[in-house]
Amino acid sequence: MKLNHYCSLLKLGLPIIIGQIGVIVLGFADTLMIGHHSTEGLAAASFVNNMFNLAIIFCTGFSYGLTPVVGSLFGQKRIDGVGRALKNSLAANTLLAVIVCLAMAALYFNLANLGQPEELLPFMRPYFLVLLASLPFVLWFNAFKQFSDGITDTKVSMWILLGGNLLNIIGNYILIYGKLGFPELGLTGAGISTLVSRILMVIVYLMLFFGTSRYRIFRQGFRTGRINKKDFSLLNRLGWPIAGQMGMETASFSLSAIMIGWLGSTALASYQIMIAVSQICFMIYYGMGAAVSVRISNFYGQKDIENVCRTANVGFHLILMMVVCTSVPIFLLRHHIGGWFTDNEAVSLMVAQTIVPFLLYQFGDGLQINFANALRGIADVRLIMLFSFIAYFLISLPAGYLFGFVFNWGVTGIWAAFPFGLTSAGIMYYLRFRYKTRKMI
Repeated sequence: MKLNHYCSLLKLGLPIIIGQIGVIVLGFADTLMIGHHSTEGLAAASFVNNMFNLAIIFCTGFSYGLTPVVGSLFGQKRIDGVGRALKNSLAANTLLAVIVCLAMAALYFNLANLGQPEELLPFMRPYFLVLLASLPFVLWFNAFKQFSDGITDTKVSMWILLGGNLLNIIGNYILIYGKLGFPELGLTGAGISTLVSRILMVIVYLMLFFGTSRYRIFRQGFRTGRINKKDFSLLNRLGWPIAGQMGMETASFSLSAIMIGWLGSTALASYQIMIAVSQICFMIYYGMGAAVSVRISNFYGQKDIENVCRTANVGFHLILMMVVCTSVPIFLLRHHIGGWFTDNEAVSLMVAQTIVPFLLYQFGDGLQINFANALRGIADVRLIMLFSFIAYFLISLPAGYLFGFVFNWGVTGIWAAFPFGLTSAGIMYYLRFRYKTRKMI
């Protein structure tokens, strides 16, 4: 029976992981191309991408509120309710897009007041504006992705992500370096390529949902269902705590990027490289975590608490295996990773110095990803925002400042704080999940 859980989770999770790796390959390609174009562009991309990663992951967290709703309805065979939930999710994500775009616009007008190297501002500003224009398309794509994942159709989003990211890489090459008669736009070219690919991915999802037989049974509920207070409120009640939890986790990295910016352009460039590496591991683990959430929501809809618990445990075992598989090669290649992205020896040396604290937090990252998704699967998200605040704002960020500036450990010290935040978050999520499921049993 347990073997069936391993097989089912892998079957569901591998397409999500492949799609997530596609996103990471894009991040790698961006960083490689920008880094070989100019060190200033790499440093500027580091800061702007960290700010937008915070916004995007916050918005992605909000869209995850749809997963337990769709998963539970699908587990109960309530097909009309699935289409109606998607319609309400698109409305909620559109409203959130307006709010987040206004917040990011306010940040844009204060770029000069954030203590970043002044020579980077001409690179940051146009890149920032292009990414800002792409934000609504990220939210609409997320809504469709959570719908298809929730009905266990994870291959669709995988192929769309892979296609969009391939297009983005080709666009990067053309626009960053000025190929095929296009002007050499550098970092701004990377932003334009990202905008175009995000628009096209939403268009493809719309064509699939409204123009193919694949989703015919869900279109009826989408067309006849109305945007209503009950569904809209439920999605917001689930979405905001998840968004807050993921936003605070990402904020601990984004605010650390601001602290690293105080150390200069070299430190910021090394941070961007390590974030690209970190995102590979995170997305692999998170792909399996998303599968855990979907499977648990299906079982939760059927009131099968025994299989809810079994799925969470099996998911953690699989994520631990992934931690080992990613950590070993990263450690062995620690002196070569920096050189893949830049010819600057100082940046490469700084990257090698941060590998050990980076590897130390992989267990904690896997733990918090698995049990945060397990809690989403049973729609118990009210307290995860509080746990995140404690882990990241009361533990991780103060420790980063203490190690980096009070103890004078620099970039390595700031990275050394992350194991404390991520592991403490994972422990709190695990204890909450165990408490809730024991209470249900």
